[in-house]
Amino acid sequence: MNKITSDHLSRSAYVYVRQSTPDQLVNNPESRRRQYALATRAQLLGWENVIVIDDDLGRSGGGTARPGFERLLTAICTGSAGAVLAVEASRLARNGRDWHTLLEFCTLVNSLIIDEDGVYDPKLTNDRLLLGMKGTFSELELTILRQRSQEALRLKAVRGDLHTSVAVGYVRSSDDRLELDPDRRVREALHLAFCKFAEFGSVRQVAIWLCDNGIKMPIVVYGPRGRMVEWRLLRGGVIPHRCLQQRRGCNG
Repeated sequence: MNKITSDHLSRSAYVYVRQSTPDQLVNNPESRRRQYALATRAQLLGWENVIVIDDDLGRSGGGTARPGFERLLTAICTGSAGAVLAVEASRLARNGRDWHTLLEFCTLVNSLIIDEDGVYDPKLTNDRLLLGMKGTFSELELTILRQRSQEALRLKAVRGDLHTSVAVGYVRSSDDRLELDPDRRVREALHLAFCKFAEFGSVRQVAIWLCDNGIKMPIVVYGPRGRMVEWRLLRGGVIPHRCLQQRRGCNG
């Protein structure tokens, strides 16, 4: 039975493209190519107007705000979507709430759901059952992956090998170990801070002393070029605001 009717073809086909993390955008271009290729499939199936929604690239499907998904739901609710295309259920949703909301809306407005395996009509009992199972498996997959990741992190922490971030004064070696920063200026600045802590016995007093003397400290920042060290006067949460207001050395 051909599920694609003239009513479906008279409306637009919406291709939803999503990858969960910025890292995937950099390292997994093939997945993105597969998703964009669905626009060609929609045209081969008979749609003339194909709209690609890729606003959610780099956004997780599990509870994160997704403007692209909201835009897709709006298109479905207004009746302008004859079909929704995605490579798999997990691209559209990672939780049962979003998935079943999508199915309900598609059922109400007679919109099809198409993936790489087939064409599904949510109004048909068998198709709806299959789509429901796909959504359940997608949600289960996310739970299993999260459990595996958490257990792997726990085991690394037990071994002492878990370095989620590298503190200033240290760098990560080629064999994933922590070593002292080779920058002598960084080491000397931290040594001064520790010496003053031994003298004052208070982190706040050390911060005030550094502020009064206009001594900048190394701060780790992350940007397009990766991890970098910048030199700044301590301020904000490190020193009370009244200190910042009263001492000119903190205003830089």
